Amino acid sequence: MKKERALDKSDFEQLSEFRYQMRRFERFSEQAAQAEGITPLQYLLLLHVKGYPGRTWATIGELAERLQAQHHGVVALVSRCEAHGLVERRVSERDRRQVEVHLLAHGEQLLERLAELHRAELRSLDGAFRIPQIDL
Repeated sequence: MKKERALDKSDFEQLSEFRYQMRRFERFSEQAAQAEGITPLQYLLLLHVKGYPGRTWATIGELAERLQAQHHGVVALVSRCEAHGLVERRVSERDRRQVEVHLLAHGEQLLERLAELHRAELRSLDGAFRIPQIDL
């Protein structure tokens, strides 16, 4: 069995810097979403719908996994986004038990603006998100 080496000061510094940069980006994201009149979670929902691999929609269950949230909480979040005209629910044509969440034009436009801001912010953090080289 391989013996683990003890973490040293530089390991903690790397982890601290990584977490600091993640939190800075997260705070930027929160403020950008709020400036557009939506919550950070609403922004993430829009992002995960648009960014779901292989298609332009996602199910409630898939969004719950992406958001690491409870199913019923995502149902409520989708309802709030629907009320703002950002998304709509559609019953799946392939499986009538499944509900698909689709972006509406207003949601697409809002997401496009926010994604552009996020891309610019990520570029400004170039190199800040290096994964610490810690032997685990």
